[in-house]
Parts: sequence; C-alpha cells; structure tokens
Amino acid sequence: MIIGGLQKFSLLDYPGQVAAIVFTQGCNFRCPFCYNPMLVVPSMGGTKDIFESSSEEIQKSYSQFRPQGQLSEDDFFVFLKSRAGKLDAIVITGGEPTLHPDLTGFAARIKALGYKIKLDTNGTNPEMIEKLFLGNLVDYIAMDIKGAPEKYSRFTGDKDDLDKIRKSIIMIKGGRVPYEFRTTVVPAFTQTEDIDRMGGMIDGAETWWLQRFKSDTSLIDKDLENTDIPSDETMEEMRCRGLKYVKNCRLR
Repeated sequence: MIIGGLQKFSLLDYPGQVAAIVFTQGCNFRCPFCYNPMLVVPSMGGTKDIFESSSEEIQKSYSQFRPQGQLSEDDFFVFLKSRAGKLDAIVITGGEPTLHPDLTGFAARIKALGYKIKLDTNGTNPEMIEKLFLGNLVDYIAMDIKGAPEKYSRFTGDKDDLDKIRKSIIMIKGGRVPYEFRTTVVPAFTQTEDIDRMGGMIDGAETWWLQRFKSDTSLIDKDLENTDIPSDETMEEMRCRGLKYVKNCRLR
C-alpha cells in the first residue's frame, strides 16, 4: 500500500468512533476543488501518475515505489499496535483507496488487530468494493457523488466511469454495512437544480451529506482558491431539495 499520510486522531470522520485516518496516494479523478492535491498526483520517480500505468505496471512498481520520507506500511502497523485500546477504528481515504490492488490485504491486517474500518471512495471500482464486502473487511462506507451525471466528465474525463459509479451506488444502497453519500457543493460546479439530478442517482438512500466547499486551502485548480463559498441559504435550500430523494439530507 502506498501511504500518503496519517492523521492519528479524529472524532469526526467515523460516526460514533474514535478513529485514525490513513491517506492512500493516487486518484483517477482530477476534481478541481480537491483539497488533497499532494495525494492525487504522486509520481513514479518522475512526473508520471502511477495510475496512468497499466495494472501490471502498478503491481510491479508497488514493492519499489515509496517517496523518500513517506510512511511505510510496516510503520503504520507499528502505530496501530501502539494505539490498541485507544482507537476504535481506521478510516481509509485518499486519493482513491480502491485503485490499490492490495487494499483487501491491507484492510485484513487492520481488521486482524481488532479495528473497525470506514472506507471513503469515489465509487469507480465496484469490483474492489464487492471484494471488501465479501471479506467483511469494511464496516462503514462513504461514497462521493461529485455532480449531476452529465457533469461527471469534468471530474473523470471518462464517461465509462459513470456505469461503474451507478453499480457502486446500487451495491452500497444494498445495506450490507452502514453508509453515507456525500457531495461537495462548489458554486462554480453545483447549481440548485443539480440536486435533483444527483438525488435521482441515489434515490431511496439512507443519508446524503452536502458539504460546503472550502476555498481557503490548496486545491487542484488554483483559480478556485479563495473564491466564494456557498451561502447558508443556498446550502439549506439544497438540503430541503435533497430530502425529496433520501431519508436524511444533512449539512456539513
């Protein structure tokens, strides 16, 4: 596993659990408003994104590639053992964790230490999500709904991803573990009417969080930094609209 960072303590990221957050490197999306740019475009000793490589190239490179100073997997598990009895859970986020072919083995090692696991995902790898479900390797899952279906190419550049995303939504709504969907509301990308298009994608879901865009940080698109954020009125209007589609629509 290529680990990009570790947050040793959180009371916010896994509902009802004291958690640590492990960040994986690499992502197949280029969301302009992403505030983890250092995780999205790691390199293979140069400028090539590791996920521009074929799956075979990735598999071969995993044993060699770790940027200098980056947390090793062994060091991460030393930390987990030292926190036994003090942490309840681990949040695996990114980047996009499901792109890593060794995610199931990584999750199994975490579970073997007695921790619960929450997974954050963009939903583009339903096959990996299914493997995690079948192995009882995830206890909570949060999936991003980036935008209205017709706008997804602005994030993915690949229309084929939408079929995979829909498959992941259906699988997650199946209720094998507690779940949530979430959308970052960005004035330049999210209009009020988009709530209806996104709501239709997850119709009948349990929980949908609408997250206010943060512009006071480093972003993939530098032009979005320090731009306007959604007003309280806009967020509440969107929340009320979202309630037509899901049981709980909440604001962050």
